[in-house]
Order: sequence, then structure tokens, then C-alpha cells
Amino acid sequence: MKKLVVGNWKLHGSRAFNAELIQGLLAADLAATAPRADVAVCPPFVYLGEVVSALSGSAIGVGSQDVSAQAQGAFTGEVAAPMVRELGARYAIVGHSERRSYHGETDQVVADKAKAALAAGLIPIVCVGETLAERESGSTEAVVGRQLKAVIDLLGAQLVDIVVAYEPVWAIGTGKTASPEQAQAVHAFLRAQLVSAQAAAAGVPLLYGGSVKPDNAAQLFAQADINGGLIGGAALKAADFVAIARAA
Repeated sequence: MKKLVVGNWKLHGSRAFNAELIQGLLAADLAATAPRADVAVCPPFVYLGEVVSALSGSAIGVGSQDVSAQAQGAFTGEVAAPMVRELGARYAIVGHSERRSYHGETDQVVADKAKAALAAGLIPIVCVGETLAERESGSTEAVVGRQLKAVIDLLGAQLVDIVVAYEPVWAIGTGKTASPEQAQAVHAFLRAQLVSAQAAAAGVPLLYGGSVKPDNAAQLFAQADINGGLIGGAALKAADFVAIARAA
């Protein structure tokens, strides 16, 4: 399975910053230097069109950091999946832990967003993950299993068209990283859950997200069920993000 490396810029960026970062990514010629990995970046909504245009013709895809579960209507402030697709994006992150935590998104809302993304022709990157308290209480599998089950139950045959990202909340932006063995154990559990629901879902890419850096990327990506990464802070530095893509 080809690796997938996705950079989540979160609430960062400006036209000047974006231009410099993109220049660094294009100069790396990832199609030639990281041929075994698909690469994408997810900028804030307001820069989506500009980033798509700047990366046009390159090997780097573009995604959104979220989409609405609604296709249209009286939903002020929301951005619909068809709008994102019309701008040229290919992916949409749904269910990021920051959306679940800060915006109260439930497992069902995340599943609805994944379905809306698919309906618009986007590939949803469905995020699951546990907090430190949940890990320490031995609830990791129960938590991520519940989060993924909502998506499995809603999508049915479309399950094969998603990407899943495991992002332990305790390792996001903290500098802490799950060991390769810890990450692999959860990825293996998720893989088994997907295959149990639908045999063809064995081909669903599983990404690891949580303080991935150039110095730990290769070891993480070498695990049997880790098919790439959802990269946060390191995606804001061209040299680091390029190094991670090449490690894949």
C-alpha cells in the first residue's frame, strides 16, 4: 500500500507564510524524491483556493481541515463539502480531536461529515484517538472502537473509500509520541475492526498523528499497519515536512 502523508496547518498561515512554505515544498520535487508516498496539505479554509492554485500541476494534493455535515442551507459559518470539492480539494479531515473537544462534535456528527465528504467526491480522513486519562484507564480500544464504529455503521459499502487517522490526544502538540509499538497496537486493532465490518476495508490507509517528526517518522512508518502520517507542527516547516514525506 502506498503511504500517505498529510500536513494539517491548523490555525496557521498568511499569504506570505503560505507562499514561502509552498515554495519550499515545490523545490523538494516530492514526485521524484518521495515517489512511494502521496502527499497533501490542509490549509485554513480561507486559503484553500489559493493553495490549490499554487500547487496545481505538482504531486501535492490539498484537503480541508473540516467540512459541514450539511450540503447547503441556513447554516451560517459552515463550509459545505461540495464547495471544498469545487475549489479543487481532494481530502477533508473530519473528527479531529480539536473539533471533538473544542466544538463538541459527537461520533455521529463525525460520521455524518464523512458521509457528506464522500457524497461530494472528497476522501474523508476520519480521526480517532483517546485522551491520556482514557489510555491510563485501559480504555484506548473501547474509545477508538466506538469512534470508528459510528463511521462503519453509517457508511456501509463506502467504508473502503475513507482514510483513518489515529491521533492519541495526549501526543498532539505535546512533544510526546506514542512509541512505534504503542501506535502499531492501536492501528492493528483498527485494521481488525475495519476488516471485520468489510473484508475489502483491509486496504483503508491508517495514518498516525501525534508529534511525528523527521527523527521518528521512519520508525513509525515501518510498522505493519501504519500507512503514513497526519502531521501537525512539522507540516509548517518545509524541511521537516519534506523529510517526513521522504521517510515514507
